[in-house]
Amino acid sequence: MSEAVENIPQSRPRSREIVIQPVTRIEGHARIGIRLDENGNAAEARVHIMAMRGFEKFLEGRPAEEIPSIVTRICGLCPWQHHLASNKAVEDCFGTEVPLAARYLRELAQMLSHIADKVLHFFFLAGPDFLVGSGGPSARNILGIAKHAPELAGKVMQARGRAQAMLEKFAGRSIHPDAMVPGGFSRPMSEKERDEMRGEALELLEFARFAMDFAKDQVFSCLSPEQATLGDIFTGFLGMVNPIDGSLNFHDGVLRLMRPDGSFHEFSGREYTDFIGEHVEPWSYGKFPYARGWGDGFSMDLADPRGIYRTNSLARLNVAESIRTPLAQSELREFRSLFGRPAQSTMLYHRTRLIELLYACERTVEILEHREITDRHVRNDATPKAGRGVGCIEAPRGTLIHDYSTDENGFIVRANLIVGTTHNLAAINMSVDRAAHDLIRGGKVDGEVLNRVEMAMRAYDPCISCAAHSLDGGGVPVTVWDSEGNVVARR
Repeated sequence: MSEAVENIPQSRPRSREIVIQPVTRIEGHARIGIRLDENGNAAEARVHIMAMRGFEKFLEGRPAEEIPSIVTRICGLCPWQHHLASNKAVEDCFGTEVPLAARYLRELAQMLSHIADKVLHFFFLAGPDFLVGSGGPSARNILGIAKHAPELAGKVMQARGRAQAMLEKFAGRSIHPDAMVPGGFSRPMSEKERDEMRGEALELLEFARFAMDFAKDQVFSCLSPEQATLGDIFTGFLGMVNPIDGSLNFHDGVLRLMRPDGSFHEFSGREYTDFIGEHVEPWSYGKFPYARGWGDGFSMDLADPRGIYRTNSLARLNVAESIRTPLAQSELREFRSLFGRPAQSTMLYHRTRLIELLYACERTVEILEHREITDRHVRNDATPKAGRGVGCIEAPRGTLIHDYSTDENGFIVRANLIVGTTHNLAAINMSVDRAAHDLIRGGKVDGEVLNRVEMAMRAYDPCISCAAHSLDGGGVPVTVWDSEGNVVARR
């Protein structure tokens, strides 16, 4: 895997525009356009979403019970998250209760999906920026890590493979699943499966402890001041918490929307439209959610942002009062002693992602210790009817919302999805803009500088495949240059 900057001119003095296309080591496809002023300083940077998926529209007219298997095709990296949120939305439409054993099985699948995803991002996608010291773009990938640190690469691949294999063991497949069904789970777990998986979960927990210690020693303590503040912006945060004590919760809880000063409002998934609005821009296929409930409008102006909040690991740990599992809670206490609450630095996403890896592994062990998980009653009937349902969970990249309405026959008449990366699109643009302004001065631009700009985007672990849903706002700008770097056409 090579960096896109290898394939583009490193400077375009006449056009005064730099394009990074594609942005590398993210899920999906995006480009970054950086416009320079007359002095060669960055004047504006934008992240252009170039894909259009349209899932909201072609779900219409289908039986609701089909939707949880269809939306897994939105993304091959977090299909379990869409599978779960969709089932919860359908059940909310139909008024269906889910048995306790099925709730445990669903959360187990969600935790294992989180584990595999966090390992993938920290070590495979973001890791090369920190762990491969030299060699340029062609070495900044998992193969570069394998060459630079073969023992580490082996541990990483084994851990991610174990989480995926555990999913397959009790749910049939790790990608594009169909194990969850409206009303519960497709089959019960046996005692033998539970015992085997508990041993494997303990091994995953050991890896998570290793990963945190390794990152503290080899990554976080080694960041330069420039790296530590890369893409820093000042925003609010959104995440799910337990309604009783405000602790971290990926699976079932209330949403907490926190202002930059730390004050917050809580609301249910069904109430999200009262607090979250959706904005569009003419230069992106993505939509830009904002905090409507704050009453400030929407602005990505670095000097005066309005309505901007963030999701994903940094947001979740900012809004949560605590973490119920001991190892992750200990790391959260240390994190807050160092960075305060709410912490704002964009690069802290990497540290919080590993704290969540610990939590997901600890929670996996806890779930497998519940005897109720092997109960044979894993499904209740789901009777189609007219209604509105909202399924809300925490996916690796942030709060995931599936909002469906059905007719009297249980067919979808309206669907709206807001995924974790979509919540973050405004913040991602701001962080990339901030990084470009800080790094590009006097027209001095090279591959290392542009990789730093990409790093500001990679910190969010964006999944563009999930985030591209709408044609609202028009097309993505296209610029054509001649062989000498002159702009000959724009659209």
